[in-house]
Amino acid sequence: MQDRPKLTARQQQIFDLVRHTIESTGAPPTRAEIATELGFKSANAAEEHLQALARKGMLELVGGTSRGIRLKSDALNAVNRARQTHLPLPTLAQLTLPLIGRVAAGAPILAQEHVEQTYTVEPALFARKPDYLLKVKGMSMKDIGILDGDLLAVQSAKEARNGQIVVARVGEEVTVKRFRRGPQGIELLPENPDFEPIRVDETADHFSIEGLAVGLIRGQGFN
Repeated sequence: MQDRPKLTARQQQIFDLVRHTIESTGAPPTRAEIATELGFKSANAAEEHLQALARKGMLELVGGTSRGIRLKSDALNAVNRARQTHLPLPTLAQLTLPLIGRVAAGAPILAQEHVEQTYTVEPALFARKPDYLLKVKGMSMKDIGILDGDLLAVQSAKEARNGQIVVARVGEEVTVKRFRRGPQGIELLPENPDFEPIRVDETADHFSIEGLAVGLIRGQGFN
């Protein structure tokens, strides 16, 4: 994409809302959340605008998932080119990120600590600068568009807020889930009704937050 397509005011609102939600929570909003935020009468109105944005190449819609909305890298590049017009060229430098292990997004698997390989990627793909990539295996997060074989961009962190997508260690295993701390303790929530939440007893389990999801790359692009 050489030039950013012209968007209507409402399309721009939705694009900005999707981007902001991904930046703040690590996952896109649902159609219902978009409708509520922007005052639509139904989720169908949000869907129509999303379809228009998809036709203009600004995002991709993943079928069969309530949060199956992905911002296209070329659209993000166009947005960032506009923002970087007056910034020095070093801001355009590419990132070199290690791929660490292979994380199961279904049943957790043993973490593989060694770096398998490295990838060079565009910084504009991510809401915040990641420190490494993890390869997703399994479909427990499919309803927010995190699919088997995708590369999850992770920013190292030891704390998380409720609702954020985290990479967490429970014992010697690592998993990708939505974080929630409540009166009964910590829950690691899947985004697929076929999977059960993981409930963590912080006094008994060896538990830690390893990082926060800050972006996603389709794994097929690296096969």
